[in-house]
Amino acid sequence: MLAGMIKTDLNIIEADSGSVYHGIKNTDKGFRDFGEVYFSSVKKDKTKAWKLHKEMTLNLFVPIGSVQFCFVDGREKSKTYNEKFGIILSQNPYLRLTVPPGLWFGFRGISEGLNFICNVADIPHDPDEVLRKELNEIEWSLV
Repeated sequence: MLAGMIKTDLNIIEADSGSVYHGIKNTDKGFRDFGEVYFSSVKKDKTKAWKLHKEMTLNLFVPIGSVQFCFVDGREKSKTYNEKFGIILSQNPYLRLTVPPGLWFGFRGISEGLNFICNVADIPHDPDEVLRKELNEIEWSLV
């Protein structure tokens, strides 16, 4: 993983009538503050990239489907500067990835049907806080 990232195993409580998927509590490692929760979907074999949040900490998990993420450390003073990290988030294993500001990232849908990402961010969305690049500006490699 890249410096400052945290990978947290999450619980799924199975029940005959339907399951409960844990996300994040304010006592969890990686929780800084609450700004907003948003959901993003991505179709199979479609890619959304590249974004870098200058201030926002992300808490990402995928309760439905399977999504491949690729991160590149854009922080010049980081010990992992320019290094890449890839991970697939899904329900097996079900985990949350905490992503600090300053990392470029993109993601691709893997499963048929709905691939659903949840982000619990520490600040509300601000379009002036996000940097963007075109897909071909950063080399994408499958994990």
